[in-house]
Amino acid sequence: MASDSENNMDREIILADFQAAINGVIPQENGILQSNLSSVASQANIYGTRSQATPAAPPAAPAVASSSSSAFCPALPSRHIVERQPRMLNFRVEYRQRTVEVVIEEGSVVGEIKQILETELQVPVSKMQLKGWKSGDLSDSVVLQSLHLPKNNSLYVLTPEITPTASTSQNSVLQESLNQNFLLVISHREAQRDYNLNFPGSRTIQEVKRNVSDLINIPVRHQQWEGWPASASDSMTLAASGISYPCHHLSVCRRSSPANTREPTEECADVHMVSDSEGDDFEDASEFGVDESEMFGMGTSTGCRKAPLMPENTENEVDALLHFTAEFTTRYGECHPVFFIGTLEAASQEAFYGKARDRKLLAIYLHNDESVLGNVFCSQMMCADSIVSYLSQNFITWAWDVTKEANKARLLTMCTRHFGSVVAQTIRTYKTDQFPLLLIVMGKRTSNEVLNVIQGNTTVDELMMRLMGAMEIFTAQQQEDIKDEDEREAREMVKREQDEAYQLSLEADRKKREAQEREQAEQLRLQQIQKEADDEKEAIRLSLEHALPPEPAEEGGEPISKLRIRTPSGEFLVRRFLGSTKLQVLFDFVASKGYPWEDFKLLTTFPRRNITQLDPASSLLEAKLFPQETLFLEAKE
Repeated sequence: MASDSENNMDREIILADFQAAINGVIPQENGILQSNLSSVASQANIYGTRSQATPAAPPAAPAVASSSSSAFCPALPSRHIVERQPRMLNFRVEYRQRTVEVVIEEGSVVGEIKQILETELQVPVSKMQLKGWKSGDLSDSVVLQSLHLPKNNSLYVLTPEITPTASTSQNSVLQESLNQNFLLVISHREAQRDYNLNFPGSRTIQEVKRNVSDLINIPVRHQQWEGWPASASDSMTLAASGISYPCHHLSVCRRSSPANTREPTEECADVHMVSDSEGDDFEDASEFGVDESEMFGMGTSTGCRKAPLMPENTENEVDALLHFTAEFTTRYGECHPVFFIGTLEAASQEAFYGKARDRKLLAIYLHNDESVLGNVFCSQMMCADSIVSYLSQNFITWAWDVTKEANKARLLTMCTRHFGSVVAQTIRTYKTDQFPLLLIVMGKRTSNEVLNVIQGNTTVDELMMRLMGAMEIFTAQQQEDIKDEDEREAREMVKREQDEAYQLSLEADRKKREAQEREQAEQLRLQQIQKEADDEKEAIRLSLEHALPPEPAEEGGEPISKLRIRTPSGEFLVRRFLGSTKLQVLFDFVASKGYPWEDFKLLTTFPRRNITQLDPASSLLEAKLFPQETLFLEAKE
């Protein structure tokens, strides 16, 4: 019996252990934490040992195991435990001039981030607003896992209840700019296309580059940008990077990769060596601070040739110049003149054909890789800060590579078309070892003039002096052009004002004429109306006159009433009527004389009576207008 009870107890313990193991594995969707796993294993070993060595252990152990099943997994083989590490999230949190990096488990809540920030920033959680969530403001109880966040995230803290001090006023502006939208006008140089993109100030430069890569099909690592502030880094937000608000202009292109663009047959071509006669010009080469092998383009004894600045037989001048700029930057660095990306005709238009105040000199840089002067001229002269600054302010700089004969022939054709055959013939006269050349071209009224041709065997000071000399000539000509242009604009302004005054006069005359025509038309209309009314009155008068009974004789059998009627003009109307004649006949008689009873009233002298108010059907006898009576007409009010 004792053995049966012991077996039953062992069976109950094993079943309890199995149930605890199931409860410990299934609820943990994200796996068991490593820190808990070690404790679980140790507890499992201890418990398993106890169950085997002391079969008579009290049955309370299974109850303890079930109550802490989430962290306890006893007696199961290790292959049955699903071991998953918790996913960690990185948060880059900006507050005023500080940045705090927070790493936290995905199973945590938003409030835990605030508690960490409270320790780092010394800002109470109650006065802290954590912004930057894509789904809007979140409560502290929201679990991060439910937001499906990426591994790296950017947030920022606002503290509206904490008044910033004078030292943090600039940081307050930064916090406000994090909520603003920046319009980035991004020019894709290869495609010659502009993109207008809106980004919040909290977006990092790296995120902008990743978004742009989907538009231009250039990976971030191959992107070459212009326009970002010098102090900006990819980890900065747009608000803190120093870009212009609300609009900032940038340009991007594919970064040149010389290793991929070189032809295998040219990678180890022979290096152009310097003859004794050519070397005489470089006895003082050490003054430039480079050794001889670097000056001649020979980095090693094998001397592999660099990729050409411009591909041969390129069909598109813009593509050729983009390649030139990218390769020039690869060779000599970012500090170099801003080369105009466009045709020679477009560069000439930009330099010569704007307003006189905006015109510039055109500097045409002609490069030849076969010349021993190329490396020194580019690295020491064209990339000198003073030269770069002076060219950028006063010149439109256009470049071309004449190393290949096909490219040189194309250049001569362009120069002949835009500057005449003299310039093309001048370029032909220079030998390879006299390159690079810098042609200074000035636009004039009738034709363009080459002021100077600077060869490669020069110094920075001499180059600057010759550029300044050309600039003096150009400035004198520009002042004359500005004066002429101002005078022409003044004349055109006077002419425009005269034309405007003339047009205003014409407009005033037209309006006056139209007013007169309208007035005349109105008068004609009124006259027509009046004529129609008069004609109607005359017709009525004639009809009344024809309808009057004949005037009776003075001596007759019937009573006769003789009436004298004084008109408003002082005249008298005299007529005899039968005593039995109705008042309406008297009214018709007066109306036939031009005094309708609708407009006039007929009055007796004494006593004063208004006859027109009597019944028109009554007779003269009844109206006591017999045997004679004097009446007078008066207009109704």
